[in-house]
Amino acid sequence: MRIGILGTGEMSDALGSRWRRAGHQVLAGSRSAGGLREAAEFGTDAVLLAVPYAAVVEVVAGLEPALRGRVLIDCTNPVGPGFGLLTSGGPAAAERIASAAPAAHVVKAFNLCHVDVWRMTPPVFDGRPLAVPLCGDDEAALSVVRRLVRDLGCEPLNAGGLDRAGLVEATAALLIGLWVGEGADAQAIAPPLAFAAGRG
Repeated sequence: MRIGILGTGEMSDALGSRWRRAGHQVLAGSRSAGGLREAAEFGTDAVLLAVPYAAVVEVVAGLEPALRGRVLIDCTNPVGPGFGLLTSGGPAAAERIASAAPAAHVVKAFNLCHVDVWRMTPPVFDGRPLAVPLCGDDEAALSVVRRLVRDLGCEPLNAGGLDRAGLVEATAALLIGLWVGEGADAQAIAPPLAFAAGRG
């Protein structure tokens, strides 16, 4: 695949490096000298949006013509001081991105883990591959992102349409608050699947 990455920070480096090792062509662009537009035009199969949330809508709106028809992967987290959700009350970050680039196919993914997890080869814990929830409305776009998730050694999960992206973003705010703010083992809040619906 040809993957463009908007941004040259740590998420760009971590995911981009892993996808290159999986055999994909990857071009990351910075917010200077037209690098973002070049990356958007390069990403004929997928474009990863990896800029800070505060700049994301402006960046996407400025690239709207280049993003038409693109699979646009949103890994941003609208989390602010005190681990609060900056988009509380809606719309979700992913929905704002979709509004800024209405002809792109936005998929929410890769926002629940610290960048160091994405550097793992692969992210497997106690023999269980990391699961990655995806939210999106276009099946072809979701299929592309599922492949990119599997190329990292992870398992994609169907988390619903883009209207459910806010739930995934709120989950990130909750987990970050528990992990970073409290030093808690946030995995412990969820029972095993056999017990999740009272079947235990």
